[in-house]
Amino acid sequence: MSASKKALGDLHTALAKTLKDAIDTMDMSDKGNAAILNVARQFLKDNGIEAVPAEGSPTGALAAKLNEYPFDPQADGVH
Repeated sequence: MSASKKALGDLHTALAKTLKDAIDTMDMSDKGNAAILNVARQFLKDNGIEAVPAEGSPTGALAAKLNEYPFDPQADGVH
């Protein structure tokens, strides 16, 4: 038996709301944060959601922070 489109849509909406609520109420010292953020990242990716790091946006601030720690694959031993 297959689920109806409405049931799948309702599940999709519930998952999105649950992930948002979990992130909004996240205790920054909780070790489970990485798991929640990884599920949210994959959910966004699976749904084709991408962000361009525009200056002044949260994504832009993240990109600027990451640029403070340049990644050099050769120096870091990544092949």
